[in-house]
Amino acid sequence: MAIVNSLFTWLMKKRMHQIELFIKYPHEVQAEVFRNLIDSATKTEWGKTHGYSSIETLKQYREQVPVQNYDSLKPFIERMLKGEQNVLWSSEIKWFAKSSGTTNDRSKFIPVSKESLEECHFKGGKDMLSIYFHNCPDTRFFSGKSLVMGGSHQVNQFNNDIHYGDLSAVLIKNLPLWAEYHRTPDMSITLMDDYEEKIERMAQATVNVNVTSISGVPTWTIVLAKRLLEITGKSNLLEIWPNLELYVHGAVNFKPYREQFKRLIPSKTISYLETYNASEGFFGIQDQSDSEEMLLMLDYGIFYEFIPMEEIEIENPKVLSLDEVQLNTNYALLITTNGGLWRYMIGDTVKFTSLSPYRIQITGRTKHFINAFGEEVIVDNAEKALTKACNETGAIIRDYTACPIYFKDNEVGGHEWIVEFERHPNDTERFITLLDDTLREINSDYDAKRFKDMALRRPLIHIAPDGTFYNWMKNRGKLGGQHKVPRLANERIYVDEILARMKK
Repeated sequence: MAIVNSLFTWLMKKRMHQIELFIKYPHEVQAEVFRNLIDSATKTEWGKTHGYSSIETLKQYREQVPVQNYDSLKPFIERMLKGEQNVLWSSEIKWFAKSSGTTNDRSKFIPVSKESLEECHFKGGKDMLSIYFHNCPDTRFFSGKSLVMGGSHQVNQFNNDIHYGDLSAVLIKNLPLWAEYHRTPDMSITLMDDYEEKIERMAQATVNVNVTSISGVPTWTIVLAKRLLEITGKSNLLEIWPNLELYVHGAVNFKPYREQFKRLIPSKTISYLETYNASEGFFGIQDQSDSEEMLLMLDYGIFYEFIPMEEIEIENPKVLSLDEVQLNTNYALLITTNGGLWRYMIGDTVKFTSLSPYRIQITGRTKHFINAFGEEVIVDNAEKALTKACNETGAIIRDYTACPIYFKDNEVGGHEWIVEFERHPNDTERFITLLDDTLREINSDYDAKRFKDMALRRPLIHIAPDGTFYNWMKNRGKLGGQHKVPRLANERIYVDEILARMKK
């Protein structure tokens, strides 16, 4: 393992030099990325339709290509799912990353080209280790195994040559040999669909392995950790894996989980490293151990634009380049990628905490949502589920809001709702069941987390007395047509405020 560490240290130093170059020349690097993307797609159907051969400037690109979202690209992606090539991107695309749906779809399928695999996602993974090795030169990372909490993998039914799965599953299926050798558990376990059996098999397969790092969303990591402690009778993970030194996380806000991880891994030397790796691309890596900011990665074949949040509802919003952004301002992220996403609004919002180098923090979504456990429940999901529950129980809703119930001790998470009815349901328990079942039907990520109550339990609903929301909004000085009750929130502030008033 000493040879492996020495080899990677050499590679790390080489890559750190390249990172320092894009830190020093960010705009030049982004200009080169833009030019390469346009040139690569000139002969695709999309490129021909939008006149890529005539595009010389960013201004022309913006004039010829409107801002896109999944719904606008969906007809092209559906053809690609059936095996059609050279539609959005020039190289052959056989893989799609499945993630939570848009307003009209239970799931969305993001094309993953060989360029986005090699030059973005895998490059991001190697850079993450390069940065970690740079910050922790005494690491013994390669003395053991990396435990990866993967998703599931399926073969797309449209065409046997087209595959899809969670992003983590797509990456695992395509890992280079050296990375696969370092990973645990076996791929057959990591990519299981049945999460209950998967957790059990993962626990049994890794309990006697020398695990030095863990990578995955906090939700399932905690579920696995609790099962390992049950099996072994140990009080924390360090008693099982004494050489554990790194936890890599992303996808959801880590703050609500931090105290639980301190109990699970009671070490002052454990490193926590956040990454911003979405289905659409790998965007950021935490490059400072004492800061929660992430370095915006500028040479991954992704060209960035930013829409100020006050412009988000405008038909032709003002769009900014990297050299135009300001500190501590919320922007909707707009990306053009080497997977064939063109001026694509990913739905995330970010703010810049530094402009030299460019560092960001994820601030939320362009729409109200709950994503405390990777479930990505958006307002449209909630509205559809509530409508069905109301229709079948005779209820009429006046107002509502919802938030997460975070993991606590041995309790799993959940969603807590406050609902004020104009007309109450004829069966409250059935109303809750219909709400829950419909959310599972229309949102695959929520459904996965609800599997046998392993990560999310049945929703908790409080029925509010008449006038609760009116009085709450009045007390906040938020009465009026321009002010609306926040339907979904990723934190508990609104629900806790209202519950406190209901108890008075």
